[in-house]
Amino acid sequence: MNCPLPKKILFITPPYHYGLVDVLGCWIPLGFVYLAGAARKAGLRAEIYDAQAKQHGYPEIEARLRESRPDFVACSAITATVNEAVKTLELAKRALPDAVTILGGVHASFMYRELLEGSAAIGYVVIGEGEGTLGELLAVLEEGGDPGTVPGIAFRRGNEIVVTVRRPLLESLDALPAAWDLLDWPDYTYRVLPGSRLGSVSTSRGCDHDCIFCSQALFWGNSWRPRLPRQVVDELERLHTDYGVDLFQLTDEYPTRDRERWEAILDLLIAKGLPIQLLMETRMPDLIRDRDILWKYRKAGVIHVSIGVEGREQERLDLMRKGMELDQAKLALELLRDHGIVSEVSFVLGFPDETPQSVAQTLKFAQSINPDNANFLALTPWPYTQLYQELKPMIRETDYARFNLIDPVLEPSQMSMLQIEIALVDCFRKFYMGKVFEVMTMKDVFRRGYQARATKLIMGSPFVFKKFGMLVLGRVPEKIGEMVHKIKVP
Repeated sequence: MNCPLPKKILFITPPYHYGLVDVLGCWIPLGFVYLAGAARKAGLRAEIYDAQAKQHGYPEIEARLRESRPDFVACSAITATVNEAVKTLELAKRALPDAVTILGGVHASFMYRELLEGSAAIGYVVIGEGEGTLGELLAVLEEGGDPGTVPGIAFRRGNEIVVTVRRPLLESLDALPAAWDLLDWPDYTYRVLPGSRLGSVSTSRGCDHDCIFCSQALFWGNSWRPRLPRQVVDELERLHTDYGVDLFQLTDEYPTRDRERWEAILDLLIAKGLPIQLLMETRMPDLIRDRDILWKYRKAGVIHVSIGVEGREQERLDLMRKGMELDQAKLALELLRDHGIVSEVSFVLGFPDETPQSVAQTLKFAQSINPDNANFLALTPWPYTQLYQELKPMIRETDYARFNLIDPVLEPSQMSMLQIEIALVDCFRKFYMGKVFEVMTMKDVFRRGYQARATKLIMGSPFVFKKFGMLVLGRVPEKIGEMVHKIKVP
């Protein structure tokens, strides 16, 4: 007598695309790797379908649903992707009415009531860290138990929305099962480094800073939990050996918080001599703190560091509770440059008091500290943050799909939203067109090649051409074309 197969859960990424992020690379859905591991531990079969990476739309998603016929369908969403995530679950319920649907992620963890009231297709919302909750929820549903006993979820029971007690964060991140084998690895690459196979690893979770615009501190409860250095490096080695990953994005919000631990990771990587490279983000004060070991960053494989500066004035940084000094920026970037590490800095436009003059000053500041790459982002108050409540009278956009850091969602008192959108494009254009000669004459061969490819990808992308052409009547694309043509990639 044949035993019935265990039930199956299908994890689907919603088909939302981010513009420049998609231009530069195709990134793995790291959260699903751990959630699928938790589902397997609970006794289920699991599949990961990265519709976003495959550039698939709803027809392909429906075909995959009918082919796979899962018992459970799960999506995760940030604010910008939540509309598409809900549509995906609605499609799942139409295609497979008996399937149980589950939604998680940052946005769902805070906006679960709005989501459950807005769509009958959402069966359960996982609130907060998902691995323990999902595994327990699946086990309880399999046994026909009461989901109300599972900490960390919200769901409908008749006309009532039930919210269970909050689940504590996991004490250790080192024992999490990871379903790396479920990824279609050839899909993932970083186009700035042609031929690369891109993976992602988290060395820690959370951030204990309290920036008023950030979702991560809220999501993780202002906590920071590290993984053991040996566990991190062993995972990097395993992914390189088993799946050919040679480039890793460290997804941590704050990997360098503990210098001793971070240096131990670098030392282990150097000792192993793995032929891998790392992309990461951190804070300016940490780079200055680590000025004596930045050579270890580079020797361990760090090639790109992203930093959030956000504002051009110390008062604005203090208002956002960034916890850093603006005069540190130039020194931090010089230190990275001295060690052959590519720098990327983000700047935010669209503050309530924004003016054309303040925009010009932000651009001038960006040019003066001279990062290799600059991102000019629209101030985006996530709908569950303190900042959103404070700025609500100025918020004009209600479509969550536009809460993507690219499209303005609020209107300053002295500028229109269209003016902010044009200002973002103009800062972007002027900064990168001003970098052409510098890129062409860089003595550092690696950085020159890296920057040349990145600039060509960004300035030659259909997204940028469309955005620029739409806003400035087609004049800018011709100039971009001229600029891109001038850059020679080593």
